[in-house]
Amino acid sequence: MQNIRSIFFMLAGATFFVAMLLLTFSVTLAVGGILTVLMVGRALSMKMKPAPVRAKANNGKPEMRIWNDGRGTIIDL
Repeated sequence: MQNIRSIFFMLAGATFFVAMLLLTFSVTLAVGGILTVLMVGRALSMKMKPAPVRAKANNGKPEMRIWNDGRGTIIDL
């Protein structure tokens, strides 16, 4: 009788282990698929609407900076 019970518990444990293995694998595939779709969507939307490029005219002169450090005004040419 104890042999039958131990075989039953062994089969129940193996069944539970396989079920958890399949659940983990399917959730991993689902999350991977969702992330793949989001990444492809983002890549395609970036190609459709490129980010604007900000540029300043330099005209060959460095920018003049003026600030106050509390002791006086500093003009950096």
